[in-house]
Amino acid sequence: MALDLSDGWSLFPLGGNTGTAYMGTKASQKVFLKQNASPFLAALSMEGITPRLVWTKRLASGDVMTAQEWLNGRTLHRQEMRKQRVARLLHRVHHSQLLHDMLLKVGGRFTTPAQLLTQLRPALAADLAQHPLIQSAFASLETEQPQLTKAHYEVCHSDLNHKNWLLSDRQRLYLVDWDAATFADPAFDLGALLCEYVPLEEWRRWLLDYGETLTSELIARVNWYARVHCLRVIAESYHQQRFQIMNQHLILLEKLTRESVTD
Repeated sequence: MALDLSDGWSLFPLGGNTGTAYMGTKASQKVFLKQNASPFLAALSMEGITPRLVWTKRLASGDVMTAQEWLNGRTLHRQEMRKQRVARLLHRVHHSQLLHDMLLKVGGRFTTPAQLLTQLRPALAADLAQHPLIQSAFASLETEQPQLTKAHYEVCHSDLNHKNWLLSDRQRLYLVDWDAATFADPAFDLGALLCEYVPLEEWRRWLLDYGETLTSELIARVNWYARVHCLRVIAESYHQQRFQIMNQHLILLEKLTRESVTD
């Protein structure tokens, strides 16, 4: 799509899945541009969760372009996701009243356990659905759905890939790419992140770094969402023929399912 910012701005596509991110330059200025970014970007900027918002402009096409300060830095490495600073920033996200109010104001959606299970079942290939472990996991997930009320849901990022964490050259950590933001049980984010980046034996330590009291109820909710995440990855990896990743998550799913029974 051709974009016309006028005012002398030059745009350079940055790639990615959506094709809506650009580096914008004008004279000595450089900014990060995003087309139709999450509408509560201003709140994220105010909270220091994302780089500072510089300006917002509506294009002739009706699309909205936002500009954020350009930061030199890098994305996190996988092993860095185990660090306390990641846990603490995610805690700030989940407990920000400003983010909660702003996402509510712009009509943020809710993601419930029942919705996740409804979306998940048809994503599984027929032969996966017949796998004894997956059948057992589904049965336990359906009967053990967390009962946290929507009144206690918080803003969740829901795509905590290590490439969405930006560490500036001044060692400031940011969480970017908020297109999938939703209201959900914070354990929704926690379970997915722990599955992907933290060894099972370190989960309790990481949750303490996050800043919560380790109650049996919290552990059960994190375990539940972690199992859902495992199943999602198993389904996706099967279709992509990434069988090593699929098998890794099958092993973790088995351990988590066993823990949910013994806890």
